[in-house]
Amino acid sequence: MSAEETVCPRCAAAEIRSVTTSPVPGVWEVLQCLPCLYMWRTSEPDRRTRRDSYPDSFKLTAEDIANATEVPAIPPLR
Repeated sequence: MSAEETVCPRCAAAEIRSVTTSPVPGVWEVLQCLPCLYMWRTSEPDRRTRRDSYPDSFKLTAEDIANATEVPAIPPLR
């Protein structure tokens, strides 16, 4: 991961893990923020991958995450 990928674009947390990589080595990587669960591919535009370019209206703080309502469960198949 490069320096700009060491923090989550959405919540600025540093706890990021690599989920998978492209079949062609070095083309892209899918990363996930552990605190807010945001996922992004490194080949996406800056507005999705860089904290300073991420839309302010979608940014989260640690307090936002702590006070978030429960993640909805996936309903059972019919």
